[in-house]
Amino acid sequence: MFARPLQGASTATIERQPASSLNAPHQYTISDYGYGKDCVKVLHVKRNGPVHSIREFEVGTHLKLYSQKDYFKGDNSDIVATDSQKNTVYLLAKKHGIEDPERFALLLANHFLNKYSHVAEAHVHVEEYPWERITQEDDGDNYASISERQRHNHAFIFTPIAQRYCDVLVRRADPKVTVISGIKGLRVLKTTQSSFVNFVNDEFRSLPDQYDRLFSTVVDCCWEYSDINDVKFCQTWNKVKNIIIRNFAGDTNVGVSSVSVQNTLYLSEKEVLDVIPQISVISMTLPNKHYFNFDTKPFQSVVPGDNNEVFIPVDKPHGTIYAQLSRKDLKSHL
Repeated sequence: MFARPLQGASTATIERQPASSLNAPHQYTISDYGYGKDCVKVLHVKRNGPVHSIREFEVGTHLKLYSQKDYFKGDNSDIVATDSQKNTVYLLAKKHGIEDPERFALLLANHFLNKYSHVAEAHVHVEEYPWERITQEDDGDNYASISERQRHNHAFIFTPIAQRYCDVLVRRADPKVTVISGIKGLRVLKTTQSSFVNFVNDEFRSLPDQYDRLFSTVVDCCWEYSDINDVKFCQTWNKVKNIIIRNFAGDTNVGVSSVSVQNTLYLSEKEVLDVIPQISVISMTLPNKHYFNFDTKPFQSVVPGDNNEVFIPVDKPHGTIYAQLSRKDLKSHL
């Protein structure tokens, strides 16, 4: 899925239309269009003597041309084939290497605009596959910390805790380069210090006040940069992920109270904007993955007493909470 700019496109870009659309052969106008290659999988191995590093990406490239004659007239003379776009992914990876999703996406997007003067817009989406080096475990009872374990030179393990992705949008008519980074699939759960009380009480309500409940969600979060000149993308991505986890979980021993999913979401977004000035807007979606207490009251002869140990996971239906937080001085079209 290609993420669109969180801030909205510039007015100049929105108003600008290819000349061919003004001469459409009928009374209709193509209001949006484009084409590209999706799900291009690439693995890059960087060999530094005996120590190797890998990055595996899934890349999508979409182009928007000035002309619409391919639609109106079936004239393909301006089309950069999607197969050529696929080859470009591999050739630029070979020529320049792969550092991180954002820089590789910027490299591709700028290439398409610099190489083809009839391309009005390039949009590149990159998803990273989460590989980490295999670490040597202690054989005895005294386990070393992760930082002290020996990391393998050339063997890796897949660690799908969360997926990192980015979108880069470059328009020839707009000097601003849009860079969106994101996290998805980060599933978290805590067994206490979550409540939900004092909500609307009317004839449609059946849910009682929840003073201590299980809280689980799957984080989907993306943010847009106002300035990318000095951004360390890998460091920033990890910082945002850690902020989200810290606001959800709190201190390792005492935790942190969550009075609602909404409040936990807002506190995470606020801290991101507080500590990372290059981020201008952040959006989060938190579905409430429910775990309902199994009612043991009818089975007192089997298991007497209350139950606070056995829960029923219920994926559907689920509540969904979302919000986008922007800096007040942001000139946007939200």
